[in-house]
Amino acid sequence: MKNLAGRTVEYSKTTITELMIPSYANFGGKIHGGILLSLIDKVAYACASKHAGNYCVTVSVDGVEFLQPVEVGDLVSLHASVNYVGNTSLVVGIKVIAENVKEGSVKHTNTSYVTMVSKGDDNKPTKVPPLILDKPVEVRRFFEAMRRKELNKSFNEKMDETKSQLDLEKAVQTLQAQRCIIRLD
Repeated sequence: MKNLAGRTVEYSKTTITELMIPSYANFGGKIHGGILLSLIDKVAYACASKHAGNYCVTVSVDGVEFLQPVEVGDLVSLHASVNYVGNTSLVVGIKVIAENVKEGSVKHTNTSYVTMVSKGDDNKPTKVPPLILDKPVEVRRFFEAMRRKELNKSFNEKMDETKSQLDLEKAVQTLQAQRCIIRLD
């Protein structure tokens, strides 16, 4: 059995820094969002696995909004920390920073939240150590993650309800004012 006595946020903090090379660029010359998503997933895995002491898998990625473009030649640093733990799940908060070393400029490009699940040797979800919160910011992040989880659950329930109660005639009527062309046979 792994250490379930608890681990601090500091214990598993992880930073990955990578140079953005030309092959990472999209057709517009900026770094492709998929490259950044891959790096987000990688740093989330490293951080969650360190806390859990086990292999972890990605369950969901929340809040990926690209605030500013990342340029070829930038050094991108992804700062990850465990913000919340449940029984077998962890929420890793990731702040992405792009630095242009030539100009000396630094910009925050996005913040994301990745939910991971710890897997045991039998490939089944396994309990993770509690999170020891030493600082007010850690308490705030844990609480915010709990609220985000509740809000996501409520949103998903409302969307399921909306889908199941869809009145096609009303929907078509509402969509007349939108930028779509409806061609129903």
